[in-house]
Amino acid sequence: MHTTLVSTEQLALHLPDPNWVVMDCRFTLTDTEAGRKAYAQGHIPGARYAHLDADLSGAKNGGNGRHPLPDPQVFARTLGAWGIDHQTQVVVYDDSFGAMAVRLWWMLRWLGHDAVALLDGGLPKWQREQRPLTPDVPQVTPKPFVPQVRSDMLAGADAVLDASQTHSALILDARAEMRFIGEMEPLDPVAGHVPHAVNLPFDDNLSMSGAMMSADELRELYGEVLDGKPPQQVIHMCGSGVTACHNILAMEIAGFKGSKLYAGSWSEWVADPAHPVAKGY
Repeated sequence: MHTTLVSTEQLALHLPDPNWVVMDCRFTLTDTEAGRKAYAQGHIPGARYAHLDADLSGAKNGGNGRHPLPDPQVFARTLGAWGIDHQTQVVVYDDSFGAMAVRLWWMLRWLGHDAVALLDGGLPKWQREQRPLTPDVPQVTPKPFVPQVRSDMLAGADAVLDASQTHSALILDARAEMRFIGEMEPLDPVAGHVPHAVNLPFDDNLSMSGAMMSADELRELYGEVLDGKPPQQVIHMCGSGVTACHNILAMEIAGFKGSKLYAGSWSEWVADPAHPVAKGY
């Protein structure tokens, strides 16, 4: 069972394996159909397409962020329609260093499915190695997926507010530094960050090649940031609960298991004008 990363070599060997399902998660926030169009032009053979808005998010109500989690039962039916059950090894990939695919990685674990891993290096590495692509959409046999929701993987806005005020938990923000300090905000109506949050941009997890850093390197990085705090007292956030999952994955690789996701993240936080906002460092 692969629970964090799968190499391109491992995936290539398992492409014919009926117990492996590959998920293409390409998505661009500024052009929401770009990923689907790219998938139609060519994808890893057998891959299904997961759309961040349509498949990996629920209904927005103006106060729950840009990518609220879907209802677990609804998402379980989506997984079943992709041919995923609890015996399936799932591999997720994108073309943006895992920034989008990690959302599906986290969501499967949220519903009790541990056998899910990110393709290390993603589609760019697959293409550099001249491995096969196809425009053909696979024939999928639906399977029943029974969700086993792990609610302890989540932290809500109240928990984040308490952590900000009492320092009972470490809030790690995966957004780019300029967004975190409030110098720019291209997606949400308010710039800045939750007071006392710590900025750790998700691309700090990457090597120069675009693959994840080694477990030892990630252990050193996060060990310094945690400074002795147990991972169960870490809350991850970003703009809308997507790239924060990259930091959760990095911590898992490093051996720091059990941190939580604030799924609504900054886009939910600033929807409530009563929530405090900080700028700068």
